[in-house]
Amino acid sequence: MVLFPPGKGGGEGVARGGKGKGILIHSLTEGAGMPLATCTTPANGDERAQVIPLLDAVRLRTGKRGRPRKRLQVIAMDKGYDAKVLRQQLRNRGMRAQIPKRVWKSKPPRGRPIKKDVPRFQAERTFAWFQKKYRRLVVRWERLAVCFNAFLAMAMIHIWIQRLIVG
Repeated sequence: MVLFPPGKGGGEGVARGGKGKGILIHSLTEGAGMPLATCTTPANGDERAQVIPLLDAVRLRTGKRGRPRKRLQVIAMDKGYDAKVLRQQLRNRGMRAQIPKRVWKSKPPRGRPIKKDVPRFQAERTFAWFQKKYRRLVVRWERLAVCFNAFLAMAMIHIWIQRLIVG
């Protein structure tokens, strides 16, 4: 989740959030930092509401015969996604959530302690690729959200093509 400011005049889907006026790009990445799915919301939107649609947008293909695996085993997120409802939804889908607890919770954690360090650098690296390689995404000049989402999809496709060709 990164705040990308809008161009002059704003546009569709732009709102004032915690860091100013703009939009948020939500991205689901795999272990090496390659983006699997992305979506955009206004800057004042709820981050936790975007997790389930992002997971539904991904289909896993293992290349093996038999029933295809359709879910991830472990999902790592930052503190902004810490909510009991989200943890329960992920547990119902058979996923283990690695979400650090928020600091303001005073009760001691129950059960087996989870892994404390969440590997966030892969997702942050993806956002750095979006900002450094694709300058069109840094400032949103498009007034229509569909056009901006198309540029975001093209950037994601270009990242995957570079990965497949270069290795």
